[in-house]
Amino acid sequence: MARMTITPRPLLNRRLAEFGTTIFAEMSALALSTGSINLGQGFPDTDGPEEIREAAVRALRDGRGNQYPPGPGVPELRTAVAAHQQRRYGLAFDPDTEVLVTAGATEAIAAALLGLLEPGDEVVALEPYYDSYAACIAMAGGRRVPVTLRPHEGAFRLDLDELRAAVTDRTRLLLINTPHNPTGTVLTRQELTAIAELAVERDLLVVTDEVYEHLVFDDVEHVPLATLPGMRERTVTIGSAGKTFSFTGWKVGWVTADGPLVSAVRTAKQYLTYVASGPFQYAVAEALRLPDAYFTAFRDDLRAKRDLLSAGLTDAGFTVFRPAGTYFVTTDIRPLGEADGLAFCRALPERAGVVAIPNAVFYDRKEAGAPYVRFAFCKRTEVLADAAERLRRAFTH
Repeated sequence: MARMTITPRPLLNRRLAEFGTTIFAEMSALALSTGSINLGQGFPDTDGPEEIREAAVRALRDGRGNQYPPGPGVPELRTAVAAHQQRRYGLAFDPDTEVLVTAGATEAIAAALLGLLEPGDEVVALEPYYDSYAACIAMAGGRRVPVTLRPHEGAFRLDLDELRAAVTDRTRLLLINTPHNPTGTVLTRQELTAIAELAVERDLLVVTDEVYEHLVFDDVEHVPLATLPGMRERTVTIGSAGKTFSFTGWKVGWVTADGPLVSAVRTAKQYLTYVASGPFQYAVAEALRLPDAYFTAFRDDLRAKRDLLSAGLTDAGFTVFRPAGTYFVTTDIRPLGEADGLAFCRALPERAGVVAIPNAVFYDRKEAGAPYVRFAFCKRTEVLADAAERLRRAFTH
């Protein structure tokens, strides 16, 4: 009897076949192996407010959250999130039915897409986009449709006509990020109004990632999409403690939305982590009640660091796109005689002792992002000054 030949089946789900180890893991490993300054991955190199750290310690010692917290999140945090949305933006949410606590914003994105998409649904997203967007759309069986932000007058801007043209009868959802990572763009009220009108006209859901809501500079306004006419009932807004309070390792995020939308997201979320970060939830509840002076000082500190690094990058010969928000600055490496951002970033640790991230990894159309490189400025001032000097020495003669 002839032996049957069995073709081995790939181990990785075909939906995830295009995704390997994240660029952040690769570049952070390079930073460690070369002793370079890591301006790649977006995490601060100092902790957040001491009183909030102590609140977490107190919760641990008091036995709050050491066992499974409630699935939707502890009531104290859900109430604090609702109060924050009301105080800041005039948005009223019921903390019992319209707020959901998640394991960071990344889980919130995943749960929203898994809970709201059917296989084959199209998701229009702003490119370049945070790398988890593409993977989460794939896991949900959706099809991503990129609309590219393009350089215009020193910033990356959205073409509203291109956005409208990307919407088809198969479009289920718009995935919006403002303030935008990696470009630092903050969508204007006019742009967001046009997005809202399109969503209402075509009866689309919107998931909006607003984790950098408190990091907007130069009198730029952050406008939550849910505040615009017709949007509260169709918008899932995602927030996070990590960026605002410099506790990225705590992984505390949240969703605010109309009750039925939160229910859909919670249905998926309960089968991901179910719950997470118990004691930290109590601490974040206190953090959200910090006085306005904290948020102002935090923003002003990041703005000064943005200016320091931007000036250093300009002096080194990069073209700098001055960010209006987030804690990332995108640069163009072509004035340095370079065109391949991935190769540039892989060589940069040995060349200058600094690590950055190639923006091409955030694009479907890699060539569109090839000459752009992202640096994080959420670091101590002396670290940024050192990095700027290293880059200057490496690229000026």
